Amino acid sequence: MATIDELRKARIEKLSKLKKLGIDPYPATVPRTDTISRARQMIGSEAAIAGRIVGLRGHGKIYFLDIEDESGTMQAVIKADTCEKKAFSLVEHVDLGDFLALEGKVDKTQAGEISVFAKSLMLISKALRPLPGEFQGFKDKEERYRQRYVDLLVNKDIREIFRTRTKIIQILRTFLDKHGFLEVETPVLQPIYGGASAKPFVTHHNTLDTDFYLRISDELYLKRLIVAGFEKVYEFGHDFRNEGMDRGHNPEFTMLEFYWAYADYETLMRFTEEMVVLLLRQIHKTVRIKYEVHALDFTAPWKRMTYREAVLEYSGIDIDKADSEEGLRAAIGKRGIGIDLTAAVGYGAVLDALYKQTTRPKLIGPLFLTQRPTAFVSLAKRMPQDPRYTASFQLLVAGEELVNAYNELNDPIDQANRWKESEKLGKKGSAEHEAFDDDYIRALEYGMPPTAGWGMGIDRLVAVLTNQHSIKDVMLFPALRPQKK
Repeated sequence: MATIDELRKARIEKLSKLKKLGIDPYPATVPRTDTISRARQMIGSEAAIAGRIVGLRGHGKIYFLDIEDESGTMQAVIKADTCEKKAFSLVEHVDLGDFLALEGKVDKTQAGEISVFAKSLMLISKALRPLPGEFQGFKDKEERYRQRYVDLLVNKDIREIFRTRTKIIQILRTFLDKHGFLEVETPVLQPIYGGASAKPFVTHHNTLDTDFYLRISDELYLKRLIVAGFEKVYEFGHDFRNEGMDRGHNPEFTMLEFYWAYADYETLMRFTEEMVVLLLRQIHKTVRIKYEVHALDFTAPWKRMTYREAVLEYSGIDIDKADSEEGLRAAIGKRGIGIDLTAAVGYGAVLDALYKQTTRPKLIGPLFLTQRPTAFVSLAKRMPQDPRYTASFQLLVAGEELVNAYNELNDPIDQANRWKESEKLGKKGSAEHEAFDDDYIRALEYGMPPTAGWGMGIDRLVAVLTNQHSIKDVMLFPALRPQKK
């Protein structure tokens, strides 16, 4: 079997012959008037189609080519006695993967297959690399991510995942628009990163001679708009976090965030149920779906559980009693729970590590996990009856967080104090802490109405709705280590 290098060399030789014959293998104009799906409905009429050759049979006086465009596949019949002589001679120079434009009458063959009987044809793009199916297939995961253009070309089921992704985003956008939300755009380059506890990417602007950060969240700018008088705003945004990579994390990811003045997190839980149920009915025609080994039932209302209840049930530790970093570390040690706490600085980081190892994987849901501790939700309002906890929820599905939402902290003094505490953790060595944003505090001092905010990881949502194990499988071009030359 010929190697890919040998096949490529042979195609380059054909390319050279074509040029010597005066044929431009990459013309700028294509005589295409019909998609293949339309042409298949034009029996008895003339059609002009174009597409990639995905099948090639025949020799001598007759050839049969399978031509594919985005709308479908159609057979082309090329006969020496009915096709222009110069055009017919071109067939011996084409290969699988090349693009052709053909004109001719649409009819059925003796076998009953709808075909275009070509009167003329032209090569419109010569492929120098053979399709993977010709020599080895295309199944290796990393190569599929790295050469997504080939993956989409040869694995048609993968194309459908990304069509579904686009449909999901369209449905979400329409849902928010119908409920009176305004779609906006906020800066990706920010002088101060904020809205989450995460390590940012840093870049430098030469003209201003200033460092900027790729945003880790859209939150603080969207809430500035609430201060400015808008009552319902949302954004589909790309966020960036300089963190580890696994099946649920990629350095660049897509978030949907919205902020709703005069609403609270209880309202947002009902709103989330309505949104997701609508989404499921439009995508799957049912609220019961399978994701990996889990049978998920999204029939509303969904189960609710407080953060404290969940951690107590699955770790045996009552965080009302183990309410300091020292006390929590002691409780973890006493119960013999093996967690690497080397990088954990502060009570919130230790508690988060405990939760993610012992509790979150058990929360199959759909489940609203409510009242997360104030120790690691520095932008949320406290629960009036117990300030150790926030008026917040997360939507958990199959052990993964899909939504994070809470009543937004609009007290500028409390917000400033919480950020000061977060910066102290940074000085102690915490890589993921929130930075103090003077301008945002100034915005809050002008007054922000009671507001509820909500963020959803679009990549994780799409992975669940398309039954994909990793978010890389629902990202067109996920981040990968560069290949060595």
